[in-house]
Formats: sequence, C-alpha cells, structure tokens
Amino acid sequence: MAFWLADKREGQVTDWIQRFDPRFWTVNFPRPMMASVVTTAPDALRVEATFLRKTDLAGLIWQSEDTLDHPLLAYATDRDYSRTTLSFRWRSGGIIPLDGINGPTLTIEGRDEARQPRTWYVRLWNYAEGTNEDARIVLRFSDLRGGFTLPDDADLVWPGSIDRMFISLVSPDYEAGVEDALPGPVEGWVELTGIECTGHRAMLEIGDVVVPPHGLAMATAFDDCGTQTPARLLRSARQLGYRGSVVHYVGMSHYFRLAPSAGEFLVGGTGDPLCGPARAWHAGYFSACAALGFSPIVSLSYEVLAQHCPSAWQQRTFDGEPGRTGWDPPSALLSPANGAAMAWLQSVAAEFVTLARDAGVPVRFQVGEPWWWVQPGGRICLYDAAARAAFGGDPPDIEDIRQPLDDEQVALLDAAGSLLAASTSALVEAARSAVAPEPLESLLLIFSPTILDPEMPEARRANVPGGWAYPAFDRLQVEDYDWLTSGSDGYRRLAYTRLDEHLGYPLAEQDYFAGFVLKPEDRDLWRRIDAGIDEALKRDPHEVFVWALPQVSRDGYVRIPVNKPGDDMQAFDDVRYPLALGRDATVIPEFSTSVSVTASGFERRNSLWSDARLRFDVGPGIRSEAELGDLIEFYRARRGAARGFLLRDPTDFSSSGMVGTPTMLDQLIGRGDGATTDFPLSKRYGTAEAAQLRRITRPRAESLLVSVNGVQEENFALGTGGIVIFDVPPAEGSVVRAGFIFDVPVRFADDRLEISGAAFAAGEAPSVPVVEIREAA
Repeated sequence: MAFWLADKREGQVTDWIQRFDPRFWTVNFPRPMMASVVTTAPDALRVEATFLRKTDLAGLIWQSEDTLDHPLLAYATDRDYSRTTLSFRWRSGGIIPLDGINGPTLTIEGRDEARQPRTWYVRLWNYAEGTNEDARIVLRFSDLRGGFTLPDDADLVWPGSIDRMFISLVSPDYEAGVEDALPGPVEGWVELTGIECTGHRAMLEIGDVVVPPHGLAMATAFDDCGTQTPARLLRSARQLGYRGSVVHYVGMSHYFRLAPSAGEFLVGGTGDPLCGPARAWHAGYFSACAALGFSPIVSLSYEVLAQHCPSAWQQRTFDGEPGRTGWDPPSALLSPANGAAMAWLQSVAAEFVTLARDAGVPVRFQVGEPWWWVQPGGRICLYDAAARAAFGGDPPDIEDIRQPLDDEQVALLDAAGSLLAASTSALVEAARSAVAPEPLESLLLIFSPTILDPEMPEARRANVPGGWAYPAFDRLQVEDYDWLTSGSDGYRRLAYTRLDEHLGYPLAEQDYFAGFVLKPEDRDLWRRIDAGIDEALKRDPHEVFVWALPQVSRDGYVRIPVNKPGDDMQAFDDVRYPLALGRDATVIPEFSTSVSVTASGFERRNSLWSDARLRFDVGPGIRSEAELGDLIEFYRARRGAARGFLLRDPTDFSSSGMVGTPTMLDQLIGRGDGATTDFPLSKRYGTAEAAQLRRITRPRAESLLVSVNGVQEENFALGTGGIVIFDVPPAEGSVVRAGFIFDVPVRFADDRLEISGAAFAAGEAPSVPVVEIREAA
C-alpha cells in the first residue's frame, strides 16, 4: 500500500478560516491543576479550569504558527496583526474578574519594531465595556497598549511580528510563586462568544485536503490531545480518511479529580472521580463524534501518574519497589488486588461510559493493557500488601521471572492471572451496570511484546489469563509496535498463533493496532508501520487502528486509499508468458541518469534510479502462425497494458551467474540479529562498493535454496514479494544466503498490437514491446 509523509502542502486544496477561529485555540497549565477548552458554537468557546494551588495559572492560547495540525490541514502562519481587530463577549466565574489585580491579561509574545524579542501585557479590562464578569472586549492591534493603568502605564504593542498570545486565568486566591494548596479545588470558567476578527488580514488560509476513506480507524488520547478542542482533533481524523471507530484513551495523568494529602495531590477522594475540565472536554468529544459519524471507544488502563497515585494502591516487586513505566514522568500500576483502587477505577469507568451514553453514541468500553508490571531485571510486581494477602500472605519471591521457576512460583503466576481476569471482569461489569439497560460492547487491548516476551515465557500465566478467553470480551484488540518497528516479525506472527490458540477470538472479533513513532527523528519507521497495516488487512480482522493522531499529524503520515474491488489499475496475473524467448528476442536494461554539461564541457551526472528497468521485444521470438495465435490470445487476456504477467529473461534468470544452476550459497541476503525473520531476496551485480543491488520479487518457489552460516535451512517459508520468512530468527551475526531461479514482472508496453499476416509470412517478425513493472520491495 502506498503512503506519504507530507512535510508541507504542495498545491493541495485549501480554504479560508477567520483568524481566531474557536476550534484552534488551546490551553496550557502547570501540573497538578487542570484546564480544557471546547467549542460551543462556530464563534464561541468555553474554558473550564480546576485550580489546586495558589500559584496555579491557566492560559488560553492563540498561536500564529500551527504546530499541531497535519501539514495538509494546518492553517497558514501569519505573524502580522497590523490593522487587525479581535472582538468577543467575555463571561467568567470562579476566577479573578476583569477589573481585579492579576485579572485576565493578554500576554503577547513577539518582536518589537527593531525585531528584538518583546513581551507585552495587555489588561483586558482596559478594553472592556460592561461588568467585570460580562463585557464586550474589542482589541485593535494597531492601537493596543500594555500596562495596568492607561494612559499612565501605556506600552504600545508592535503588531507586525507576534508569535503567540494567551489570556491568563487565575483563582481568586492567586499568589504568584506560592505552591501552597488551596483550601479546596476552585472551579473556574470563561466563555468567549461572538468571536469576530475584522480589518486587515482577518482571514487565514487553511489546508482542506479530504483523503478518501481508506478503511482504517484512528486512536486519540486525552493526555496528548486534551489541550486542543475536540472539534480540531476530529476534523483532522475525518479529513485524513479515517472513519468508523475511534479509540480514545482517557489517559493516566489528567482526567481525574485530585485532593491534597500530606503535601501531595492524590486520586481517590470522595465524590466525582473526574475533574470538571476533563468531564466537560469528554462530553464535547463524544458529542462531536456523534455529529461526525464516529463511534468512540472509551479506553481505560490501570495506569495512574505516579505522583498522584496512593502508595498502597501501587503494584510492587518482591523487595518492595513500586512498579514504574518508562514514561517521563512515570506512571504507576494499580494493583488488581487492592479493593479501594479497583473501586475507584470502576467509578471512573462508570462516569466515562455514562458521558458516552448521554452523547447518544453506542457505548463501547475498552480495558487497556491490564497487566502485572515487570520491572527491569525480570522482577514482576505481585507483592503489594493487598496482593500478598490475596496470595496467602507469604507468596514465594520471584526475583527474576526470566529464570526457571519452581512449582510454587508457577502456581503464584497462575493465581495472579486469575486475579487479574477477575478484576477486568468486575471493571467491565461496573461499566455495563452504569449504562443499563443500554447495551455495552466490551473490548480488551493487549500489548503482545510485553505479555508474550520470549525472555519471560512464564509471564503469560499472569498476564494472559485463561479467564480472558472468548467470549469474556466482545472483542480482542492486539498491538505489537515494539516488535513491528524493530523488525521482529517472527515474534509477531508467533504471538498471533499463541493468542488464537489460548484465547480463541475469531478473526472477525479481533482488531489490530498499528504504530507508533515516539520520536520525530524516527519518522522512517512509518514504512514498517504501513507494511504492518497491509499485513493485518490480509488477515481480515474486524478493524485496523493507527496509533495515534498526534504522531500522524506531527510526521505528516497519509494513508493512500486502496483501489476499489474491480479496479484493475494494479492488476497482475500470476501467469508466465506462454512462448519461449529465443536468441532473436531483444533485452534492454535501462537506467535514468541526468547529465548536465558546463560551459567548459565538464559533466555532472546524477543517477536517478538505483536499479535498472528492463524492456523486451518478444516479437522476434515468434516462429510460427500457431505461436502468433498464442501471442494474440495472451495479449487479449491481459487487456493490452492493463494487466501484468511473468516473463523469464533469457539472458539473466538465475542467482548463479546469469543462467547457472542455483546453489544455497549464491547470494548474500542478510545477516541475522536474533530477532529478524524476514529476508528479502536480492541479486548483486558487480563487487564491493560498485555493486548494484536488485530486488527479486518473483522467484520460482521450487528452485529456492537457503543457507545459514553455510548450512542448508529448511524451516522457512517464501512470502509475497520474494521474502524468505524463517520460523526462528537466525542468530545474531549469522550469514544468510540463497539461490533461486526468477521471473521478471512485466506488462505489454502498448494498448495496440500491430501484426501483418503478409509481413509475417514473408519472414518479418512483429514488434511486441514489453516493459518491466516496478514492484514495492
């Protein structure tokens, strides 16, 4: 399947939006406070904020450069606000009002007229008409002044080069730099309605590409996307061609209500488990899904940001160390044995699915990656106080789960698996009860590189319990991106087999998760991810998801839609040309080289193709009228140039020289690394650095011989596209070689075949040009 990593728009469709469009504002804030922004109308937005400390400050932000949207969908960068006017109605509550000290201030970051970095602080009250909590505000950027009191403190804003601006929001008890907890959480809100931009440069060009639906589904996450509006996120997903389901991970760090406790802010207090901003954002998200035809899946995991997780709730190793993920800052893992932790998690699930039900979407709930965590060194986390009690009070220590285990340790893992399965079942039941009598679809997401790690074969007893077997959940969802992006395809395929055997979910009740690319410098990994998507589609699961929208937008990933059934644009018939080519047939290997000649006669040459493309004229090989009839029949069956076929090049069809008998040592196709199982066939021409590498995509299976370190190998399969797939990865440093006979994928060059019977009878051969088809390799 073709895909594209777009860096920028290059002639694609655009549209225009009003500057300060409510969909494209964001919020920011320091942990542990929380804020969110949603659109409430085409010209309105609402901010919700929960302040926990005296120093907490939230910002409502407009950025001149769009750094969040996909390159094909972003709005144009324009830092010039000269002669531009922004106006809106302001309403607020629970924050310092417009006329107060430290009241809402528009901070403008940019450069002054001399192009030196500058920041201006514009007190909104100075440009308001109305009350301190309900006013009309008009900001004329060419006549805008910072300062608390005007004209005494006036600081004229230079509007010609503004990077960003944000409106600061603080609680009535705000004290800058004082991190003491407030007496209790303070809920504040702001509404901007009737947002209007007029004057010079009031409109911004914006990408308006609409990728046709390609059959894939999308994943989003509140931790990564919750500072944006739901409308912005779902616009991107839909216009990039994603339809149907959208998995939404509610996260592990921002959705919950926190309460002060001995100098910390912890989850688990009384009342609503969700904070107000998260509740408002998710209500808007689910409603926007309903409006756009998406079917959201609420994803909830056992992870909680470590600094907000009660100590007694956390999974621990045998020596008391709490389990920690590799994120920065890290998350803790809730113990399935801790009753208080599980009761809280169940209340969270109940609230989220209720929000989905109230938005009018089908209720779908995913338990995301539930497991007993394994710390570095193979220390599995089965030993928090509640777990110890559940396992009899003094369970045997497992210091390294990678080492051989005795019967008691194996029995402990089995008991841990049963407890984990019981906790996920109770979690689903809590969600189901919250929305009854409405139906609820339950889904289980598992991460196979962790729970089926070959270095920890017994860990699956704890982390793939039999209690998850079909139909414990309505659907199984599998992600394996660590193996996918590292090329460990053997582990991936083995995991599919083991999960099918152990859990028994039909393929029609399985989903596959592809992705993700953590760092922008690794964006080339999308090539493997896209290939993984193609492989998954061939298995025909229920749905294939791309994880996740922030990475798709950051790296510009575009999935090119597959051809519709019956579309013959890339049709290929796996049949061979019926006539043997004789010595009279013409074979033409061609390269593409650009040559520029300087005025003095010197040349600069640039090779545009890494591999030659072959052309043939098969007409001179036709020897009789019967063969001429075979050619015409074959040509018509291929519909001229429309359908490809196979042709043996009479001058070069073997891995041994050009036409020799293949041996298992002919061609080096790779070196083992202990993980890679897939080795593409290739043939080298020339030696050393001058060698030209040719991918062989159409070998003859019966001719294939493979060796590892000079020993013939039998435990492999030949995959599509000429890929040798080993059952077990070759050892690190091993040399993999192969020998084979191969054909060339070709098509007729023209849609017209000119044959003169008289000329043929007179001994004149017809011209029948054929051209090689480049195949994805």
